[in-house]
Parts: sequence; structure tokens; C-alpha cells
Amino acid sequence: MTKPRCSTIRRVAVHVPADRQTGTEIEDEVRSRNPGVRLMPGILRQMYGFEERRVAPPGSWPSDLAVAAGRRALDQAGLGPDAVDLLIYASVSEDVEEPATAHVVAYKLGVTAPVFDVQNACNGVLNALEIADALIRAGRYTRVLVTTGELGSRLSALPVRDRGELALLLPALTLGDLGAALLVEASDRPGIRAAVFCANSSSWPAATVANPYFGPSAPAPAVRFDSAALAASFPGLEARAFEALHAAGRKPEDLDLVCVHQPSVAFTRTILDSLDVPEDKAVPVFTAYGNVATAGLPLQLAQAARRGRLRPGDLVALFGLASGASGGLVLLEWSP
Repeated sequence: MTKPRCSTIRRVAVHVPADRQTGTEIEDEVRSRNPGVRLMPGILRQMYGFEERRVAPPGSWPSDLAVAAGRRALDQAGLGPDAVDLLIYASVSEDVEEPATAHVVAYKLGVTAPVFDVQNACNGVLNALEIADALIRAGRYTRVLVTTGELGSRLSALPVRDRGELALLLPALTLGDLGAALLVEASDRPGIRAAVFCANSSSWPAATVANPYFGPSAPAPAVRFDSAALAASFPGLEARAFEALHAAGRKPEDLDLVCVHQPSVAFTRTILDSLDVPEDKAVPVFTAYGNVATAGLPLQLAQAARRGRLRPGDLVALFGLASGASGGLVLLEWSP
């Protein structure tokens, strides 16, 4: 009898820009751009636990960050671009509205396979992994390269007219730049063991980035993060997403590593508590990198591997919460 076709994550790679920007430097920059708006010193550290972020060089595009990470993943696997059957770009940041940024990434990498974008706020990479797993299990593809390139630091340059707009932009001041890639391949044993997603779409107005073509007729902030409304949209999503763990016959204490979306230090602790997962099973990255959106989960995997905390056979949970609102969990056995 033929074994069922499965998928596994063979490689994870990140591209970390060299330049750093501290919270103090960001606050000073915001004051200089908006002299009529008062910003309390140290507010990013006080509210979010933010210390610094990485910033891509001027002239960089999201695709550049994704390409650097994708090339690193392929190099680590000893593969060329012709080995990729499908390329998915799954980022909040994009080069252009049309075509899909995946085309730009593929062109720069030299990949000639089919491509498409997946976009679901900070859960894009999780959704891309679910899609890659499903397509590989269906026999459509053998090797899928999931990429992302986040250039969130650019939002800090947006003008604000008053304290109200500043309050809605404040969480965006912690966004950092990063590229990430995951190489997902067919396997005779399951690496990606389960995935579950849920949504509370009635809460979509809580966090928005305006479409330049279809924005409201009256002047309005281009970026709007209502932190209180966004937080209120999440309760219950984490419990529903964690059903995948129970369905697989596992408990939180069975997990060797837990990667969670990290938009702040306090939020990360709250999510870990709600999942009944001790902090020593997580990989803190927010303080040093900021909120890198879709690249945050691959960053944590890469950091864990580099520190010797990720070993073959480890049971890993990737858990995401994103504006929209949506929650998702991908459960995997690490088998690079």
C-alpha cells in the first residue's frame, strides 16, 4: 500500500537588515516630523516593552527582503531556483498593488514555477503553510517556497494631525523590517501535523491600512490601530485555534517549542498564559526586533534553531492572532 503523501518544513531562513533604530530614535523622528504633536519620551518602552527594531536600507522593497531570505533557504538546502515547484508570497507589505509581489520575488530569485500571493494581515505565513501542506498532500507540488518581506518601519514616516491620530498610529511605530522564507517539501512522514484557523470578521475595522484607490472621500488616517478594539476581538480565538492540539491527541505540556505572534511584550505573555504555555517554551523576539508581522513566526523558528533549542522530532506550535480578526495554529514535528 502506498504511504499517504505528507509535507514537512525542511528549511527556515531569515534576512535581518543590519541597521538598528531604537525607541528613542523613533520617538525623536516622529516629533521632528510632527512638531505640533506631543509624544511622551519612553512611551514605546512603557506601553509595549519595545527597545529597538531593524530597518532596511533606503530604496529597499519588500521583495528584496523576501528574496534574500528565500535565497538563503535554498542555499542551505543545496538547491537552485529550478527546484521550486511553487512560490507563495505571504506578507503584509507588498511592492505593488498589481501584479502579485510573488512575481517580483520569483523574477529576482530566478524561479520560473507558478506563484501567487496570500494576504491575511499577520497570519499570512500561517495560511501559506496550510495551503502549501494541502497542495503537497494533494500531489500538486513537491517543493513550495513560502516567502515574506516586511517593511513596516516605513509607516513611521506617516504624518499625524493631532493626538488622536497619533494614538491610532502608535502601535505601528514598533513595526520592524525583516525577510523570511520556509521551504516546505513532500515527505513520507508528517512534519506539518495539523492546522486550524478561525475568524471574527465583524471586528475588521479595529486595525486598518487604507487602500489608496478606494479610501473614504473625507481625509482620514492612512493607518488606524485601535488597540482596545483589536484586543477585544481576540478572546475565544486562541481557544478555538488550539483545538488542533487536542484533536491531535496532544496537550500544551507536550510542546517543545511555541512560537506566537508578538506585537508587544505584554501581549505575548497574555497569549502564552491563555494557552497554558510556560514562557520558557517561547522565543522572545519583540524587544530586539519589534513587531515584524508575518516574519515573526519564522524568525522565532530560526532563532530557536540557532540557539540549539530546536531539534529533530520536537513538537512545535506556531500560533498567530491577526487583525481582521483571525486566529490560527499550525502544529508540526520538526524534521529538517
